[in-house]
Amino acid sequence: MKALILAGGKGSRLRPITYSIAKQLVPVANKPVIEFGIEAIREAGIQDFGFIVGDTAQDVMNALGDGSRWDAKFTYIEQEAPLGLAHAVKTAKAYLGNDRFIMYLGDNLIKTGVKELVEEFRASTSDALILLTEVPNPSEFGVAELDGDRVVRLEEKPQNPNSNYALVGVYMFTPAIFDAIDTLQPSFRGEYEITDAIQALLDSKKDVRSHIVTGWWKDTGTVEAMLDANRLILESMKHRVEGDVIESRIAGDVTIEPGAKVVNSLITGPAIIGTNCLIEDSTIGPYTSIAEGTRISNASVEFSIIMNECTIENLEATLFRSLIGRGVVVKRARSTPTSICVVLGDNSTVEIP
Repeated sequence: MKALILAGGKGSRLRPITYSIAKQLVPVANKPVIEFGIEAIREAGIQDFGFIVGDTAQDVMNALGDGSRWDAKFTYIEQEAPLGLAHAVKTAKAYLGNDRFIMYLGDNLIKTGVKELVEEFRASTSDALILLTEVPNPSEFGVAELDGDRVVRLEEKPQNPNSNYALVGVYMFTPAIFDAIDTLQPSFRGEYEITDAIQALLDSKKDVRSHIVTGWWKDTGTVEAMLDANRLILESMKHRVEGDVIESRIAGDVTIEPGAKVVNSLITGPAIIGTNCLIEDSTIGPYTSIAEGTRISNASVEFSIIMNECTIENLEATLFRSLIGRGVVVKRARSTPTSICVVLGDNSTVEIP
């Protein structure tokens, strides 16, 4: 069985961050979000990975390499344009061959992993297995109508949904999916939709099964979702203190990576301070990730993701619910209001009055 991870797309909902970094490489708890999917799939015993890449292909390849870090083999497959999930699968047909495969959206996170689901699909005779989760707003998703665990109908963003079960960004297919994709026409968005392909399987009497995800699932395509995913991962990870803590207080579950230094500060967990960071005279957390090489002095940061090599200093207001790109400088110019919420791209400089 192979894996197909989608690592293309423009990430328009995460701009300006994604003007200079692939959305799948934005870090959650100081780790690119795509790596959580890779690790989950490797835990299921799959070693052969294909990655659909687009405009950010070189960045993704530089970040992930040949797969040896995970004892796996990585193949990169360029999609000519972002023409939909079904088109991405068709683009990978030569790579996938006659193998069953798991398709995983590279900016998604699933708490429970996929090991048991892969084993279930390997042992089954089904043509597809889709993951579903119950949502309060099904009209914003692809929605499945079920008979037991058997899928009987799919509809994309229905006005009057027949169920509350939305498709999660993980799918498992046999090669039967290729014949289904060949029957498709572009949707109103100009894309070849995977929901339409699965419906085509159903129309041709193929066996499509479902699994309900009981833990949390996150599509990290927005700033709000990214920050919430960061919170969830920080809450669930194992923490450790390996850096230097000098005249400071650690409250709750906190990771301080080797080479980091915390001086005269309060770190409230869950939080992570990356390698070679310097935190001094500051208050950090909870639910905050500070990536490597960042310097924070005389500032307060809460419920935020700060990427690497940033400088944040002399803020009277709390930096709150913020996503800060690489190499950003945030500093006080004059007196400030009581709170600040910003989303900044790489190498920005902001002087806050």
